[in-house]
Order: sequence, then C-alpha cells, then structure tokens
Amino acid sequence: MQDSRMLRAKTIRGIFWSFADLLASHGLQFVIQIGLARLLLPEHFGVMGMILVFIAISNSIVDSGFSQALIRDQTTSQADYSTVFYFNSAMAIAVYGVLYIIAPLVSTFYEEPQLVILLRVLSLALIINSLGIIQRVQLTKEVNFKKMTIINLIAVTLSGVITIGCAIEGYGVWSLVVNILVLQSTQTICLWLFNRWVPSFVFSSQSFVKYFGFGYKLMLSGLLDTLYTNLFFVLIGKIYSSSSLGYYTNAVKVRDLASQSLAVTIQRVTYPVLSTIQDDEKQLKASFRKIIKISAFVNFPLMIGLAAIATPLFTLLFGEKWIPSVIYFQLLCFAGMLYPIHAINLTILQVKGRSDLFLWLEIIKKVNLTLLIILSLAFQMGVIGLIIAAVVNSFTALLINTYYSAREIGYATIEQLLDLMPSFLISIVMGAFVYALSCQLRLSSLTEVVLLSAVGIVIYIILCKFMRLREFGELLSLIKPIFIKVKRRFRNVSNHK
Repeated sequence: MQDSRMLRAKTIRGIFWSFADLLASHGLQFVIQIGLARLLLPEHFGVMGMILVFIAISNSIVDSGFSQALIRDQTTSQADYSTVFYFNSAMAIAVYGVLYIIAPLVSTFYEEPQLVILLRVLSLALIINSLGIIQRVQLTKEVNFKKMTIINLIAVTLSGVITIGCAIEGYGVWSLVVNILVLQSTQTICLWLFNRWVPSFVFSSQSFVKYFGFGYKLMLSGLLDTLYTNLFFVLIGKIYSSSSLGYYTNAVKVRDLASQSLAVTIQRVTYPVLSTIQDDEKQLKASFRKIIKISAFVNFPLMIGLAAIATPLFTLLFGEKWIPSVIYFQLLCFAGMLYPIHAINLTILQVKGRSDLFLWLEIIKKVNLTLLIILSLAFQMGVIGLIIAAVVNSFTALLINTYYSAREIGYATIEQLLDLMPSFLISIVMGAFVYALSCQLRLSSLTEVVLLSAVGIVIYIILCKFMRLREFGELLSLIKPIFIKVKRRFRNVSNHK
C-alpha cells in the first residue's frame, strides 16, 4: 500500500510539472509560432520543412535508442552514463559530417539553392543537443520535470525573443534557423547548470554492449517512424509547391502542439514510473488501463473540438493567408487523436524489454503506410490524399499496437477498444454539434472561437455525466492534488509578502 501511494504521488508530481511544461514552454512556442506566421511567408516554412526531415532522422541516429535504455535500467552507473555520452557525441560529429557533405545533393533534389548553407548551419544543432542528452535522461529517471520545465521555459523565451527580432528585421527563413540553434544551445547550457553531472574519462565496452543490445532496435524503430513521419514533407516539397508545404508544416505544428505534446508528456512520465513496477503484472495492467482511459478522455474531445473550430481558429491566430491550412489541420486532428494511445501502448513494450517486438511493429505499420501512400499518389489525390493515408494508417496502427501490447500484460485488444469507445462516441457527438453551429455563425473570429469552445466543453461534460463516465472522476482525483499544491504555494507566497 505504501509503495502504491508513493507511486501515485510520484506520478502526480510528474504530471503536474509535465503539464506546467506543456503550458509554459509549448504554450510560449505556440505564441511565437503565431508571431512568425504573421511575419513570415508560407514559403519560408516550406523551405524549412524540406530540411527538418534530415535533422529529425539524424537526431534518432545520434541517440541510437540509448536514452530509453538508460531510463529503463534501474542500476545505472557513472561508467554507463559516460560511455553513452561519448558515443552520442561521436555520433553527432559523424552525422554532421555526412550532412555537410550531402547538402548540395539535398539542394539539387529540391531545386532550392539556399538549402546548402541552411542545412550545414542548422545541422550544428545535432552536436549541441548531444551534449545534454545524459543530463536530460537523469532528470527523466528522477521524474524531475520541475527542472526540465524551468530549463525549457528559459530556452523558449530567449530563443523566441531573438527569433521574432530576426523576423522583424527581415531575415526570413534564417529566423527559423536561429530559433532552433538558440533553443538547443540554451537548453544544453541550462541542463549542465541545473544538473551538475560531468562524464568520467572512461568508455566501457561492457556498458556499450549492454545498452546497444536493447537500444539499437529502438533506434531502428525510431528511424522508421521519423522517416515516415517526415516523408510527407519530402513528398509535398518535391511533388507540389513550397507554399503547399508551408501550409502543411503549419498545420502539423498546430496539431502537434495539442496531440503530440500531450503524447510526449504522458509518455515521459509513464515510462520511468511504469518501469519501476515492470515485474508487478497486476499493478502494471491496472495503471496502464487507467492511463489509457484518461488519455482518451482528454485527447479525443481536444482534437475533434479543434477540428470543428479550425476555420475561425486559423483566421484568428494566423490571418486569412493561412486558410488553406485548415483542411490539412482538420484531417491531421483525426490522426493525432490516437497519438497518445499509440505512445502508451508502445511504452509497455519498452517497459517489458521487448525492443525486438517494438521494431517489428514499426516495420508492419510502415509497410501498411507505404501501400496507402502509393494508392494516394496513383489516384492523384494531392496533399489531401497523403494526409488521408496518414489518418487511415493511424487507425489501423491502433489495432496492431493494442494486439501486441495486450500479449505482454493481458489487456486484450477488444477490452481496450471498449474502454476507448465511450470517450470516442461522446467526442464525435460534441464535435458534430460544434461544427454544425460554426457553419451557422457569422461573428468575429475571436467571438466564434470563445463561444464554440465554451459550447463544446459544456456539451462534453453533460454527455460524460449522462453516460456516467468514471474517467471524469478519475481525472478530477488526479487534478485535485495539483490544485491543492498550487493553492498552498500561493498562500505561502502571500504570507511571506
């Protein structure tokens, strides 16, 4: 009982600071994104989208799955950390060298001359980021998201101010490059200052073999996932216009702010916490099931609601020139609503040490997505066809992920789908009502967004009460300690004054 209470307290503390990080750093990044969207052109975001795929893939190679291996290991030594640190740093330098050499080829592929210098400069972020990987891993293992929140807030604020300044001065796409470089540099410096770990002069072949055996499968899985996630940027940038890629890039960023951020927040809390109970099958299943249901309860209405109010939302935030992004965003929301569910199911495979199965699932899902993309291109369905392929793949991936994770903890696919269904159906009903109402309104964008959001929240709560969903009470039980904690801190501050 004592262990269960400690685990709950640790989870709540992690969720509190992860949520604070979500509101602070990600919320601030979104504000910066709004400013940049109004200052820059869709073409600028399109050019950036052409090279970000190479940075994303390179980051997966640099990490090589070692971060997840370290987090899962409950007996990590200084030699282990030092070995991974030197490996990551060496990989970052090597990958940077490769990107430097192939930059002209990338430029030729896209027929965009400025990509040579852009890619060579932006790739420096790989080396900068590699220097802080171990400190980030240690804070994650400790579930110390308070420090990570402070670090991210400092980095986002500084990089945002500098980036907006560059955009105002007319630096165009270079403003986006500066944003990433300043963000990564500030995060790495703060990680070293806030977490006083330094590597020892040791490289253990035994440590390397131990973590590589688990990590390389995750690396290959991550490479596949990153490659296919960014494949749309490559296809749209090559086949269609840079403007189309810009509209798609912005739609993805807004979608990811909500869904991907939530998925990452949940995953980075649940992975270290569930790893501590990986041998307690009963508690592991119960905790996993509760996390799945609450995640769906929050993310399903969020994504469907955003899709329903997309037109006034984009008009309000970015202006009329970004309206072509709306249809992309709406479709992406239906794919994104399942991201937290995918992440949690895959977390179970990592917790149980099944990196081999993790890799196998990625291969299966990517073969399926490849076939869907080929069909889309064959029927000349354009950018919308590619996004529809991603939506279909997201739903089929749910069946694949739940089937294999079920085998590890005895949580059958049909059982999980039944747990998800109430939140899904209620969200669809709410979204349909809000969308129908939005088609009838002729108000200002701000008024429509506020009104439709309020109506959606009220409808969702009423339907949840009517259906007697237990997730509503469970979510309140998780949130209540957080509010009590905030209230106490506010009182302490007031008393000191």
